[in-house]
Amino acid sequence: MSRIGKMPVVLADKVEAKILDNVIEVKWSLWTLRTEIHELVSVSIENNNVIVIPKDLENPLSKALWWTTRANINNMVQWVSKWYTKSLEISWVWYKMEIAWNKLVLSIWFSHKVDVLLPSDVTMKADEKLKNTIHFSSINKQLLWEFVAKIRSLKKPEPYKWKWIKYVWENIRRKAGKSGK
Repeated sequence: MSRIGKMPVVLADKVEAKILDNVIEVKWSLWTLRTEIHELVSVSIENNNVIVIPKDLENPLSKALWWTTRANINNMVQWVSKWYTKSLEISWVWYKMEIAWNKLVLSIWFSHKVDVLLPSDVTMKADEKLKNTIHFSSINKQLLWEFVAKIRSLKKPEPYKWKWIKYVWENIRRKAGKSGK
C-alpha cells in the first residue's frame, strides 16, 4: 500500500478541480492546468479533496500509477497558485543574448544566431544588475524546467575555456588546461 497514494489532495482556497472524461482540470482565477488520468486509476472529488484509487492492486503498474497520479495532481494544485522561476547565466566574452518579443536570440559561437521561441506559459526577463543573467518564470513547473534545460543543452558547460550556459545556482569546477613546457 502506498502512503503517498492514500493521502487525499486538499484543494487550496479558490482552486477548483473538475474531471471531464479522462482529464482532470485544476483551475485558479487566472490559470488552468490539465492532465490525463490513466485508465488503471480512478480519481474522484469529495468535500474539496481529490482522491486517487487504483483499480487493481495486484497489477504493479496500477500501484505505481496510483501514487504518481496523486503526486501529479498535488503538484498541479500547488503550481496553479504560485509562480516558479529558473535563471540561466551566460558566461564568455563572445556569448551574447537578446530578448526579442517572444523569443530569445543567442549568439553562442555558432555560424548563425540561435532563435529559441518562448512557450506561451513562460515569461522571461533579463536581470538589470547581473549583465548575462536571464530569469524565466511560469506556473507550469514541468514546462519551465524542460524549456530551461533545452536552452542549457545548446552549449554544454566547457570547464577548460570557462565558457558556458549554466543555471545560476550551479557550480562548475574550472579546470586548468595542458601545462606544456
